[in-house]
Amino acid sequence: MTRPAKRPAPEGFLWGTAISAHQSDGNNVNSDAWLCETVSPSLYHEPSRDACDSYNRFEEDVAIAADLGFNCHRIGIEWARIEPEPGLFSIAEWDRCRRLLDACHARGMAPMVTYNHFTVPRWFAARGGFEVADGADLFARFAERATARLGDLIGCASTFNEANIQRLIAQFRRGPRAQGAIDAMLAACAKACGSDRFSSLLFASVEATEPVLLDAHVKATAAMKAGRGDFPVGLTLTMQDVQGVGNGHRAEAVIADLYGPWLEAARQADFIGVQTYTRVRVGPQGRMPPPDGVEMTAAGYEFYPRALGGTIRFAAERIGRPIYVTESGIATNDDTRRIAYIDAALAEVRRCLDDGIDVKSFLYWSLLDNFEWTRGYGERFGLVHVDFETFERTPKPSARHLGAIARSGAF
Repeated sequence: MTRPAKRPAPEGFLWGTAISAHQSDGNNVNSDAWLCETVSPSLYHEPSRDACDSYNRFEEDVAIAADLGFNCHRIGIEWARIEPEPGLFSIAEWDRCRRLLDACHARGMAPMVTYNHFTVPRWFAARGGFEVADGADLFARFAERATARLGDLIGCASTFNEANIQRLIAQFRRGPRAQGAIDAMLAACAKACGSDRFSSLLFASVEATEPVLLDAHVKATAAMKAGRGDFPVGLTLTMQDVQGVGNGHRAEAVIADLYGPWLEAARQADFIGVQTYTRVRVGPQGRMPPPDGVEMTAAGYEFYPRALGGTIRFAAERIGRPIYVTESGIATNDDTRRIAYIDAALAEVRRCLDDGIDVKSFLYWSLLDNFEWTRGYGERFGLVHVDFETFERTPKPSARHLGAIARSGAF
């Protein structure tokens, strides 16, 4: 049976983009990431500086997203700005967050809010971050305050962005040389803080932080549920399409290493946020390189938009919660390939919907070209080009392409 040319999206389906505070706002000077970027030695290619200046230009960004035709805007709130010192909460920052959420509502977009997108206050990192048991209570306190101030304006939310990110990083981190570079950077950060420790989430070990992160997720979720407003609270995971190759492949071992206890945590959440960019091929000896001759993205991994269908199905089978695609995208300087990626990824979403899987959103990463952590500004994921000197925003053809699909409300 052939598929119809168009398939209406489910009622209430969310179309939009994802963005994070640190990567786009700029000058997040009280955060752990800012310090990691600016000490010597550093693993960062360059500091974030002004980023996209979205801190001052958020109304322009919201207007661009809405004018393109989107009905959802995934954003982050920055703990390091809101609580720059322990117990000192900024009323002005709460006010700015409300103005950002208000701007989304005024433009007809549901705000999806991430409470933590990797970064934490510098003081929190200097006391041990999520390696210290009461770090969970401090994050839950922040979540409680944030919900009390903002909850009535939140459409849906997640505690952590890619809660299992450390497990993914650990699969690629190799040898004592890499660990030595991390240790040297963190030692420089600790010295700058006058502390004997410094724990930054992207560089901390799974063993040291995961029990506290799990506790923080549970406690923060409870605080969000008990607070102002009435919105679903989910958990987003970095999800690779893990594909076994050949007899005796070790795909299940890689899956176990990638997710650990987070699959069970996701089963208790209101929804699972699927964040997928490529696939992982696994043979009898473990991970395999991409096949010879395949197209690679500017971020150095295989161009494989079909991965999204694989991870949606994995989430449906192994987690069984409503599925939001909260990130999927491509780093490229060729916008025709971005359009091709979007079309192929959306074809996978449609196939999943046709098979009865409860998919509720497609959010592209990212609205803007922005700061990509240790890699700096060299990788452009955005639908909108950003001039990092003038901050001029210029929508690319891919932005109008995805926006037209969103306006049509059909795959």
